[in-house]
Amino acid sequence: MKHLNYLLLCLIAMSFNSCSVYNFTGTGKIDAKTFQVNYFQNNAPLIEPGIERTFTQKLQNLIQNQTNLNLVSSGGDITYEGEIIDYNISPTTATADQRAAESRLSITVNVRFSNKNKEADSFEKKFNFFYNYPGTEQLVGAKLSAALEEIFERITQDIFNESLAKW
Repeated sequence: MKHLNYLLLCLIAMSFNSCSVYNFTGTGKIDAKTFQVNYFQNNAPLIEPGIERTFTQKLQNLIQNQTNLNLVSSGGDITYEGEIIDYNISPTTATADQRAAESRLSITVNVRFSNKNKEADSFEKKFNFFYNYPGTEQLVGAKLSAALEEIFERITQDIFNESLAKW
């Protein structure tokens, strides 16, 4: 009985110790308390109004939801900044009469990430994702919102993984 209590105590101690190293979002110990996301300007040749605001908010929300970092407007321990550098609609496949059977919306975002507490983690990198849709349809209204949602969800998650999760 004495050995069983000792074994149980060891298992409990080890489980508490392991929880401090890993969490459910996949991040390890983050060497920061605050973060800031500067406004991402839309510098793409083809301008879609409002996507810069939507993207900036998506990135802020993702980091707030997946970490315990506090959002600040300036002086953050970690900073995200950059610009949307490409917004492109192009055909991906054609029909026999040379019409687009499928089209693709592709967005590229250039991100500069800096960590004041761990400069080695800082980087500048381009992130890109796309959304395919039938070439006979126009990408407007709810369809455009759904496309942007899918693209920005993927790009922001890729940014999070590169900067904080190290995946």
